[in-house]
Amino acid sequence: MRPSPEADAYNELQGYTLMLRDPAFIHQHVVDTWMAQHADETTRPIGLAFALIGLYLHLEKGYSGKRVQLAHMALGRRKRDWPRFPLPTDRGSMTAADVLAAPPGADRIRAIDSWAASAWEAFRDSHGAVAGLVKQYEAELP
Repeated sequence: MRPSPEADAYNELQGYTLMLRDPAFIHQHVVDTWMAQHADETTRPIGLAFALIGLYLHLEKGYSGKRVQLAHMALGRRKRDWPRFPLPTDRGSMTAADVLAAPPGADRIRAIDSWAASAWEAFRDSHGAVAGLVKQYEAELP
């Protein structure tokens, strides 16, 4: 089965962000945004929880992708039960294809942030729960 055009765009975007080898590791925002937009009832709770935590830390707390990655690593060190978040019908106005349409460089990086913000806003009903989860584990975060 051939991947969808959206999945193709995501795969190309992943390659692009990994190729950058940037110290800020913007690739993390791409991974978190994709997960938030594509999670479904079969997604493990940790997957969506980490995606939403990553978007929260980046967009609300100003974390770089590298720092979000380190936070994910710290949170993943101990086994725990992660909450299930409600899945909104609308997952944001932007897609990976929209990001890929932006010219490489600063414009595409801005598009990645806009895409992340679009997905984060779609989960607005979960913002308080995500913030509370981060607060609960903030001593473990970098």
